[in-house]
Amino acid sequence: MEFIALTGSDRVSKLAVMVVHLKPETESRLKELAATTGRAPDDLVEDAMSGYLAELSEVRNMLDGRYDDIKSRRVAPIDGEEGFARLRQMSQDRRRA
Repeated sequence: MEFIALTGSDRVSKLAVMVVHLKPETESRLKELAATTGRAPDDLVEDAMSGYLAELSEVRNMLDGRYDDIKSRRVAPIDGEEGFARLRQMSQDRRRA
């Protein structure tokens, strides 16, 4: 499938063609969704990629912040098993409440 994507620098934006290779079952689902919603497949892909990249950026920023917290010793790291044990205990406590 070919899609038109808006790419840009600080001054000038330009349209560029980007080829996206999808598995046949993914392309089929995309076409089905496009038919159901009445939206063009390229619009659906643009929305999906935009959302994915925004979420990825948020996660990256959160991880960078957590790393900075650990490095500056504002928080102390805990062992993974200990962390999961705490989560299990919190979950059990909520079920009992």
